Amino acid sequence: MTSTPGTNPTSDPTSVPATTAAHELGLGTVGIWSGALRITDGTGRDGAITDAVEEIEALGYGAIWVGGSASVADARAVLAATHHLRVATGILSIWDHPADRVAEEASDADRAHDDRFVLGVGASHQQLAPKEYAKPYTAMREYLTALDEAPHPVPARRRVLAALGPKMLQLSKDRAAGAHPYLVTEDQVAEAREALGTGPLLAPELKVVLDDDLARARETARAYLRFYLELPNYTNNLRRAGFGPADFEDGGSDALLDAVVAHGDAERVRSRVTGFHKAGADHVALQVVTSDPVRDLPIPAWRTLAAALDLPGATA
Repeated sequence: MTSTPGTNPTSDPTSVPATTAAHELGLGTVGIWSGALRITDGTGRDGAITDAVEEIEALGYGAIWVGGSASVADARAVLAATHHLRVATGILSIWDHPADRVAEEASDADRAHDDRFVLGVGASHQQLAPKEYAKPYTAMREYLTALDEAPHPVPARRRVLAALGPKMLQLSKDRAAGAHPYLVTEDQVAEAREALGTGPLLAPELKVVLDDDLARARETARAYLRFYLELPNYTNNLRRAGFGPADFEDGGSDALLDAVVAHGDAERVRSRVTGFHKAGADHVALQVVTSDPVRDLPIPAWRTLAAALDLPGATA
């Protein structure tokens, strides 16, 4: 069973803003973010990944965000396995992929797959690109200019930025369709919406741990967050939300975990998704966190969430 992109509301669709960019991109109100969907990771799991993305589409999610510093090739492999939903890079690092090549690959992907590709780009982190990383805001502006001036340009309306701070959010507003912030709180979603205004897309990622045991859910989240809490781009952004050094120790304080991870049963997660929508998100990209989220394909969890969110392909 398949669904039409952009028609997967939650039970309270009036809470979801209908911005111009969201309507044009057709992402729907909720999608799946996963770093385990990279067919080019060399693990030989192509068949399992293809089955997984077919399932995501059948359940009625509006988009797949291929995480883990994905390439256009990663996204194109997912596009080839689907028919209707949008596929985005979440995100492609500007340090790893030359803009002219990305523009050509993005154009090819769109032509081959009915304009279903969305280019998500970001400046990543100094720890992940130590030799190249310098002046990320300036580098992003130059990268966007290169995408504009390529023989086959990537239009601003077909790209989104991994924006956290005010300058990148403004760039998302001025030179892209909108923003795809990662590891943010509900209050930060509201602040991002205020910064972007009513037109651009706001599509935050939200981590999910489906586990009724609160202590165990927090430990799962804590094990995953340790890596991210060593990256200053994220900790600086969380400081703007009022968290301090003690909140970043040992994988994060309970208060921090509760703010950036939706954990508990499906109804509790549904409430958090609704909260993100009410704060101004057009689309929420759900990342199911497990003990090994880089390799796990948590199809049962995606099914559970689809049912809780009343997606059109879900079964009771």
